Amino acid sequence: MFGMILAAGRGKRMMPLTKNTPKPLIKVQGLTLIEHSINALKNAGITKIVINISYLSVQIKSHFGNGSKFGVNIHYSDESKGVLETAGGIIKALPLLGIKPFVVINSDVLCDYDLSNLTLPESSLAHLVLIDNPEHNPAGDFSLNNTQLTLINTKTYTFSGVGIYHPILFKSYLFEKKLALSKVLKAAIAKNQISAEHYTGYWQDIGTPERLELANKQVKLNVK
Repeated sequence: MFGMILAAGRGKRMMPLTKNTPKPLIKVQGLTLIEHSINALKNAGITKIVINISYLSVQIKSHFGNGSKFGVNIHYSDESKGVLETAGGIIKALPLLGIKPFVVINSDVLCDYDLSNLTLPESSLAHLVLIDNPEHNPAGDFSLNNTQLTLINTKTYTFSGVGIYHPILFKSYLFEKKLALSKVLKAAIAKNQISAEHYTGYWQDIGTPERLELANKQVKLNVK
């Protein structure tokens, strides 16, 4: 199985920390954000990894190379000509990800979810990990009916940035470039094609300097 780490964002909310450093190379407890993601994949037995890059991408490629010194095999999907948003980035990387389901995680999310437990049900084109709504996203993203995502506005949860996807999910969008993942997911949710689970373990979005400081001070991560 392949894993993909989304790392092409500009990190504007993290300024001035990201003025000369790409957000994925900012450190939390001694490791870069993206190393936490790499370790999460590696610990789950996923060593074939695709990373999409754009802003200050040379630094990321120089730091990680082909991934051998980190115990993984890394390929890059270069978006230096313009960031394609989440779904657009995945679509561009599809030729590198193969024809089977693949795991995608955001490089700016810290989570102790065990990725080896992430499986795609036969009736689903994607399976997402949802969390309780954090303070910065009180309205949530999706509703959950048992294990099925719905568009009905019942109790809502926030998408963690962790999920597994089948390439077929993106089949109708192959000729689109800049595309948000929410558009793809909502269309598939309307067809009952997306499943999910609610996770109550540790999760933190490192979206601002304040959240970075919180992660460095209060959370003890497994930094293998």
